[in-house]
Amino acid sequence: MVALITGATSGIGKASADIFAKNGWDLILTGRRKDRLDAIASDLQKKYKIKPLTLNFDVRNLKNVVKNIDSIKGEWRNIDLLLNNAGLASGLSTIQEGNIDDWEVMIDTNIKGLLYMTRHIAPLLIAKNKGHIINIASLAGKQVYPNGNVYCATKFAVDALSKAMRIDMVQHGIRVTNIAPGMVETEFSLVRFHGDAERAQKTYANIKPLSAEDIAETIYWAASRPAHVNISDVVITATAQANAYVVHRK
Repeated sequence: MVALITGATSGIGKASADIFAKNGWDLILTGRRKDRLDAIASDLQKKYKIKPLTLNFDVRNLKNVVKNIDSIKGEWRNIDLLLNNAGLASGLSTIQEGNIDDWEVMIDTNIKGLLYMTRHIAPLLIAKNKGHIINIASLAGKQVYPNGNVYCATKFAVDALSKAMRIDMVQHGIRVTNIAPGMVETEFSLVRFHGDAERAQKTYANIKPLSAEDIAETIYWAASRPAHVNISDVVITATAQANAYVVHRK
């Protein structure tokens, strides 16, 4: 079995790579940070004796997506699962004060990057009449929260695209799963706040948030169901999080 995981250099992508490798899957890992990508692939190969293939590119760049997917040859093209994990939040502000560069990054990564990858991997699944596409959405794709405007909009788009993919893929026997996590303590807030570690840490202060491993376990659970079972949509929150903006801090 072969899984292609985008955004595999940290957080949910990295944790997912570990659990799939632990269960004997071979992996195609993509990411922007080559040093991390190579280190993770080497570690997984040593720990689990699986075969990793690394592709160093940014999903926002269509030419690089095409170039790298076209570079996949031989048995590696026998992909069973696409995990559209690459995504981010950039900035937190009202719409009237929003940073347009932040908007562009989120739209290009969370929507267009997911579309580029799906467009170029789905035909490989269709050719086999089986496979699985798992999209990492967000609780922010179910409910808008203050100052989340554009990020929420991109994740609402992922939610809608997951539903649309399910319609398009059902005749080909391909499963589609939408995973919508709440607060997960990864590099997410550090990226959102442009490297401001103090501000990022406040996001998770006085609560026990989800971990990347919590989400990875759910992703693998969905992927490992019998072929006739499709887990369409999963919302996961920490016990301390009631919805997108109500959090109980001790």
